[in-house]
Amino acid sequence: MTATLAVLINMGSLHRLFPFWLAGVCALVVGFSPWLLLAILYGVVAQFFVEYVMHRFLYHREPPTDQSVFNALYRSHIGHHEFPNDAEFFTGDDHWYPVRFGLLSVAIHTIILWPFLGFGTALLTAYVALFVGSVSAYTFYEYCHTLAHLNVPKGWFGQRVTRSHLAHHFQDHRATFHVSFGMGWIDRLFGTKHDRTVARDRFDRKTMLSMGMDPEDLRLVTARKAFGITKVPRNTQQS
Repeated sequence: MTATLAVLINMGSLHRLFPFWLAGVCALVVGFSPWLLLAILYGVVAQFFVEYVMHRFLYHREPPTDQSVFNALYRSHIGHHEFPNDAEFFTGDDHWYPVRFGLLSVAIHTIILWPFLGFGTALLTAYVALFVGSVSAYTFYEYCHTLAHLNVPKGWFGQRVTRSHLAHHFQDHRATFHVSFGMGWIDRLFGTKHDRTVARDRFDRKTMLSMGMDPEDLRLVTARKAFGITKVPRNTQQS
């Protein structure tokens, strides 16, 4: 646990989110209402869906043909698949993105709730839901994700998280898009649950780490050079 927390403490995105989370906790205490507990629950569940949707439809979308766009996708996710044990690639390099996404989400939720709750209550509800509930769930996601990739002693919890997530990396990158512990029901809901038979049929040792792309694809080679990567991705596990 200590090694995992050491990585989390150095995550730029969590550094930037922390003041907003703390402000949300203060707002929760000052303006406490039982309804705000429901708002937090909403924010937690919403974040788990965001985790799934972004992973599946944004990070695992068809590889862009434009090299600059591809480079951004490489830095945000493909590089993590090619070098899954390198902590540098656990997150993307735009550490302000979660803050911008959170502020936009607060604005949208406030506008929707405004006619029903009034502006002040709508803003408080939206802020607490997203910057307390969702950010807490996002931090839990980062903890589970980091724990899955670190080579450290793991108990029952860590082993469950690791088996589930590494199946996505080393057996079938088109399934098991949830990462957070206990959220496998989302994959079952959307038909992307890990299936051993399907994974075995899809498995290709050469392209597994590059998310189905030929590792010598010019876009991948160019992206690695752009980020100063001289290593070669190697798959040491089998389906």
